[in-house]
Amino acid sequence: MTNRRWLITGCSSGLGHALATYLTAKGEQVLATARNISGLDFPHVTRLDVTDPEQCEAAVNLAVERFGGIDVLVNNAGYGQMGVVEEVSDAELEAQFATNVFGPWRLARLVLPHWRAQGGGHAVFVSSISGSLPLPNLSAYTASKFAFEGLAESLAQDAGMFGVKVTILQLGGFTTDYGKKAFDPARKLPEYEPVAGEIEQLVRGLADNPDCWSPETFAAMVGRLVEMPDPPLRLPYGGKAREFLEGAFAARRAAFDTVQEP
Repeated sequence: MTNRRWLITGCSSGLGHALATYLTAKGEQVLATARNISGLDFPHVTRLDVTDPEQCEAAVNLAVERFGGIDVLVNNAGYGQMGVVEEVSDAELEAQFATNVFGPWRLARLVLPHWRAQGGGHAVFVSSISGSLPLPNLSAYTASKFAFEGLAESLAQDAGMFGVKVTILQLGGFTTDYGKKAFDPARKLPEYEPVAGEIEQLVRGLADNPDCWSPETFAAMVGRLVEMPDPPLRLPYGGKAREFLEGAFAARRAAFDTVQEP
């Protein structure tokens, strides 16, 4: 790997921490960021809550000052809001989008002037199969990931002429604490238990699921990804990602081919 300059969000644990660890060991220049930076042992660390515009601007400026620029932005910070549509409140929905959509949009907007000036960059959007495959009891999270991927594809269209590359990582299962940390809605309706209960159990148990992959495999994959001269716009990766997405795309195609106008 060449000595690239990275800005990575959500490095306190899980995938972000594994990626920052892997890249630092390879000699890459990494600005590791998180809302809570206590315990982060990397050469370059700064506090970043992606919902805070001032902290976003400060993080981008710090990376440029220390490294002379940014080559790769990894929009990894995010969380899951559980709940069906009827359960999720306005405040819970707004918080989900503030972290999963508005923050990544803000960071992309802040990095773009530097990428136009230097002739390119690579934006990596850490998404989920939920960006293409809606699941019950994950309504807000799914909606945010659909928007997240729409942002990424729009960025690729907008800035490709400046040498900007974009990759959406459509992740399957990984052995992180994502499921354990996912928020329950304040209002739970027992009527939805038949559709919500099974998914909640699945999500809560991801860290112990034998079908899930390790964060270290994710980190090594991202290291290989940025070496590609023409990286893919979409990359399914992780436990059962391709299996679930193939089923979803086949069903959508079948519906498209058979639908009739009223």
